[in-house]
Amino acid sequence: MASHHTVLIIGGGTAGIMTAAQLLKKDSSLDIAIIEPSDKHYYQPAFTLVGAGTYDFEKTIRFTKDLIPKKATWIQDFATGFNPESKTISTKLNGTISYDILVVATGLVNDLDGIEGLREGLEKGVVCSNYVDSRKTWELLKAFKGGNAVFTQPTTPIKCGGAPQKAAYMAADYFRKKGLSDKTNIVFATPGSVIFGVKIIADALMKVIGNYNIHLKTFYAPIKIDVANKIVYFKEVSAGENKCVVNENNILKEKHTGNEIMEIPFDFLHLAPPQSSPKFVKESVLVNEAGWLDVDLNSLQHKKYATIFGLGDVAGLPTAKTGAAVRKQVPVVVDNILKVLKNKTADNKDYLGYSSCPLVVGYGKMILAEFNYKSEFTPDPKLKRMLVFSSNKPHWRLWMLKKYMLPHLYWKKMMKGENV
Repeated sequence: MASHHTVLIIGGGTAGIMTAAQLLKKDSSLDIAIIEPSDKHYYQPAFTLVGAGTYDFEKTIRFTKDLIPKKATWIQDFATGFNPESKTISTKLNGTISYDILVVATGLVNDLDGIEGLREGLEKGVVCSNYVDSRKTWELLKAFKGGNAVFTQPTTPIKCGGAPQKAAYMAADYFRKKGLSDKTNIVFATPGSVIFGVKIIADALMKVIGNYNIHLKTFYAPIKIDVANKIVYFKEVSAGENKCVVNENNILKEKHTGNEIMEIPFDFLHLAPPQSSPKFVKESVLVNEAGWLDVDLNSLQHKKYATIFGLGDVAGLPTAKTGAAVRKQVPVVVDNILKVLKNKTADNKDYLGYSSCPLVVGYGKMILAEFNYKSEFTPDPKLKRMLVFSSNKPHWRLWMLKKYMLPHLYWKKMMKGENV
């Protein structure tokens, strides 16, 4: 196997494969390699639906070999380190590989030891997380007979910041359908100051929360799970401690001491684990102070190394980490890579922080939050073709988009390098 590639991509997830596919559509002669250890690729946006019993987990899986573009080389290996000065990376099995352009699209990792008791709770089946095993969420949901159902998320940035609350809404609707609402207290605890950082969406979600009688706890950060006694402990955090970017632009100027400890007994507990960039990225010279890839917010070129680009969940960008964000990032990265290969400046700065969060708020109902770096609501004009004129309100057509159309677009269009 060649130890040098014109474009070397670390990560065969959404960002990595889309970048390779779009580059090859522009120039089929390019020598592109993708380093990806896993032989399976998951459609993660459906995990919320799997956890609510309304999507088949097996349908979220494809084989990596079937998704890697035919003209790209798949290196099934782990990247282990960077040497940007010599334009090389180290790997676990294939030694050193050099490049002209490097694309870092590693995604992020769950830190199951970031909250005391979390790993034990998951292993013993007392705690569930759609981020870890959405099938277990559905098992515990079906077994629930009433009591305290608690949903929460950490202070770290997380993949799809709205996913923990989606689990709460789906569970609330499930409890209602099963006649359990009167026997259930639903708590959604967030370290953020608001339910969502885009006001028009937050206003709509507060109505959803009221409709389900969910107890919203703000400035609550989970710190410990007592698995044996089924108690989750929260620390009151100050406004500056929350790094979950969906809320970042709307931190309230409230006085919070950040030292009070709260405990809530639970009969059902779902949470997003703390998340971070992979260890070999976090410990490299490529990251910012927070441990995420230090790239320009608009061009996605590394701030120090001109031949390195980063996108997707690993990038240090103040917007939600979603596949929708990747969809808008890839064309900018591809354009800039082609420019750098021709010794031109990476002057495409068209990425303005677009991301979206399909907020399922019950079976058959969804709100679509689309926004940018400024936390402005930016609905896609194409939604009108679907007869959706107010995507900030729950709509059955948006649910159909989520459950049927988006998976089709993902596998058949996005993964094939088509702009959608």
